[in-house]
Amino acid sequence: MIDLSSRYLGLSLKHPLIASAGPLTGHVDSLLELEAAGAAAVVLPSLFEEDAERAMRLAVTASGLHRLAHAESAVTSLDSVRGLDIAQHHVKLVQDAKSALNVPVIASLNGTTAGGWTQHAAALSAAGADALELNVHRVVADPTETGASIEEAILHLVEQTAAKVSVPVSVKLGPYFTALPGFARRLASAGADSLVLFNRFYQPDIDLHDLQVLPSLHLSTSADMLLPLRWTALLRGNVHAELAFSGGIHEPSDVVKALLVGATVVMTTSSLLRHGPTHMTVLRDGLSAWLQDREYESVSQLRGSMAVGSIPDPDAYERANYLESIQSACRAFTQSQT
Repeated sequence: MIDLSSRYLGLSLKHPLIASAGPLTGHVDSLLELEAAGAAAVVLPSLFEEDAERAMRLAVTASGLHRLAHAESAVTSLDSVRGLDIAQHHVKLVQDAKSALNVPVIASLNGTTAGGWTQHAAALSAAGADALELNVHRVVADPTETGASIEEAILHLVEQTAAKVSVPVSVKLGPYFTALPGFARRLASAGADSLVLFNRFYQPDIDLHDLQVLPSLHLSTSADMLLPLRWTALLRGNVHAELAFSGGIHEPSDVVKALLVGATVVMTTSSLLRHGPTHMTVLRDGLSAWLQDREYESVSQLRGSMAVGSIPDPDAYERANYLESIQSACRAFTQSQT
């Protein structure tokens, strides 16, 4: 019997596979399906601070609160539009998920201000979340902002939030930082117990018929795992935080690769949307079979054995790999032309 047990954010997991934030983790019914299929833990959809504020402003305007003169009346009216409060919806989802599930429930938050992050983080924690995932997805379009100022702002938000809650905190990052290892270390010092690699940046498209900018979302493929694969390998052992692998996990072989480079846990959303919640069973059983075929006794024996500090040629993950990739592609192209 292969020991798949793992620990993440201080939580005991039956195995390292987690259902990450997405449509399937936003409803109790599908959360129960994921648990039945073997998900070791679940991450609920992100509470976006700006959405919560926008919904409350609309509710306030619709109720005519901007014309009320007395604070007592305003509080009463605010209570009457509580159903439109997105933050309360996420708090209730945490409560309902904790009541229904036996696996750990991780709440997710995407904030824009220190006050908003700490306020919502405290509310989600109080609702019973076992841990918090801070999603720092942000597109910086202001030309006056610098990379250093952005990093400082994120560090401040993480530090303030981690100090406000008693549950473990993870930080879900995008890959677009100039010096990711150094920033990762600073995040760990600021209070990040785990780093989730990586957030997906959905790119807009253009409708040529109506000349409109359109949202665009495509499910990932296994090819998308190569970016977090490299960075997980490089960060393993070089940062005092656990590493959660997120992006491009579709097959059991993808799970094995993520663990080989040092992932503490492996997260997936697109594969579950494409194949349904029962695909979690396929991934878990496939991992177990791979380990058994190669006579591993536990997943911990596998984890990190191909990270940068565990292989003879660490340059394989750095510039040497870039050069070899180009040369290999050129050789393949030349051979195809002969």
